[in-house]
Amino acid sequence: MKKVALTSAVAAAMLAGSVQAATIYENHGLKYELKGDLQVQLRQKIGPERDIDLEFDDLELKNRLSYDLGNNMAAFGQLDYSFDKKANDPSAEGSGKLEEAYLGLRFDNIDLRFGKQNYSTDEFSVEQAYETVVEDDIFDLNDDAGDDVVRIDAQFENVFVSVSTDLEAEGNSNSDGNSSTDLFVSTSVADLSMMVAYQDYQAPGAAAVTSWGIGVEYDAGFATFGADYGSMDGTADVYNLVAAFPVAETTKVALGIQNRDEDAGDEVTGWYANATYKFPAQRNVSVFAEVGDTDAENTDPGFLAGMQVKF
Repeated sequence: MKKVALTSAVAAAMLAGSVQAATIYENHGLKYELKGDLQVQLRQKIGPERDIDLEFDDLELKNRLSYDLGNNMAAFGQLDYSFDKKANDPSAEGSGKLEEAYLGLRFDNIDLRFGKQNYSTDEFSVEQAYETVVEDDIFDLNDDAGDDVVRIDAQFENVFVSVSTDLEAEGNSNSDGNSSTDLFVSTSVADLSMMVAYQDYQAPGAAAVTSWGIGVEYDAGFATFGADYGSMDGTADVYNLVAAFPVAETTKVALGIQNRDEDAGDEVTGWYANATYKFPAQRNVSVFAEVGDTDAENTDPGFLAGMQVKF
């Protein structure tokens, strides 16, 4: 499941840190914020003979520290723990999974951060499904995060630029051995938002592979329409189409199509439709439902219904 981040306004919010986070402590230039995303859903997965189960998704707590260094500079760090794996499988080792762990410096509108974190291309996609039907985007065919990542995010007027590199760290037993260089750029002109992304990725013992993607989103007022297309050299092409309609002040409906066309000849197309209701008194509390299916053989439709609480 991917969060859509096409417009420069969203990118600017990301640079600002945890926009909706609860401030636990603030004094003498130090701020400690806690952000949470708790989601539980009743789900029957797409596929043959799947039973309904109760799934925990995005059970995350994000801890963020920041220090005001003066002269438009700040130092920050973030620890992001996810507990959904343990909740879904009580036999899983450990009490949680470390999703992100990084430190960084901010210089005006530029963030430099290093550690365990997402690649820049993780910002790419117009997909709005709660659960992936076919593929979020072309970059999800590779890893979208690493343990040895150096990343720079910059906001210039209405243009957002992000560049990251995952160090191979060969010979280091604590490294996953992957290496990747990623670029993401997005901009907005009136009601039209556009994005491009590029990745040069290499897994241990494998040849390097390059991928690229382009995407657009248009806000027509009564609805928002989005499309993205990506290609991985010698592997596959992936596209997403989506339309999102606000049917009421509290309710949004999204309809999407996903397609993966592999160079080896296999192709699969899927669709999804979902509705989200946000409580007017507390917009961070929502309930949702989704149905979806693919044209793969011997596959039954899937559906889910759930609740999400964020802060």
